[in-house]
Amino acid sequence: MFQSKGAELEIKGLVFDVKKYAIHDGPGIRTTVFFKGCPLKCQWCHNPESWRAYAEHGFRKGRCVGCLQCVEACPEQAISIIDNRPVTEINKCSLCGRCVDVCMACAREIIGREMTLGEIMAEIEQDVIFYDESGGGVTISGGEPLMQPEFLLAVLNQCQRQRIHTTVDTSCYAEPKIVEMVGERADMFLCDIKHMDSEIHERFTGVGNNPILNNIRLLSEAGKEIIVRIPIIPGFNDEKANIEATGKFTASLPGVIRVDILPFNRGGKEKSTRLKAQSKHLQVETPNEEQMNSIAKSLSKYGFEVKIGG
Repeated sequence: MFQSKGAELEIKGLVFDVKKYAIHDGPGIRTTVFFKGCPLKCQWCHNPESWRAYAEHGFRKGRCVGCLQCVEACPEQAISIIDNRPVTEINKCSLCGRCVDVCMACAREIIGREMTLGEIMAEIEQDVIFYDESGGGVTISGGEPLMQPEFLLAVLNQCQRQRIHTTVDTSCYAEPKIVEMVGERADMFLCDIKHMDSEIHERFTGVGNNPILNNIRLLSEAGKEIIVRIPIIPGFNDEKANIEATGKFTASLPGVIRVDILPFNRGGKEKSTRLKAQSKHLQVETPNEEQMNSIAKSLSKYGFEVKIGG
């Protein structure tokens, strides 16, 4: 159904961050918009605050100075004192944000907020000069942006009208129809390949990999530019057999312009401590330079550029 320009700009999506001047999320200088909600639960995830498809309360315990201003400010009386520290009863919390406003130590936050297409585009349009100078643009990340297809398509359409380059950073876990529609509008894709064995993939992420691999192939055969991203997680996907299987699969995709291998980042574990529903995280070490160089060498044999880091 036809929508007026004004009505389209009022379409809403759930976003948990907008990052300016990003340089690792596609070509040039970019604005990265992080959608909230993800169907995967990767045990090494760097953004566990992105998992739940609703706004939630975050609390950095180490920052709290015990001023108790939040207790007095809460209209729902959802914050009580336990062991001389404020504790929030999430089932009572209305996410009004008043505790955040009065927290002098910035220990409290509301993670996730509804934004209209108009609000997103206002953020993006501030940076157009940087896109023009650097060959950059907009990257939609997450979470999983394909979980909000209507909002994602609206952002892509608006950027397309303004000739702003778009990249979608995705796990590719979605219905093929959604992937096709997004593929018609986005200029580039950053696609994760986490493991080639579906059973192992499901054990560590919560979902099998068959839809993911099929959708990456779908995008590739549609002629889309793709950067494959492989998070290197010791004990999960760094063994030689999996690296070789990943290389062979990726080499069969005509749209792949580069492979990025990303060393495990432990930052997600600290982030998860801020959330009421904490996520399960692997206890592994970050692979060293020698290990990353060895994996890069193995993958480069398949004929594509391999970059360490994003």
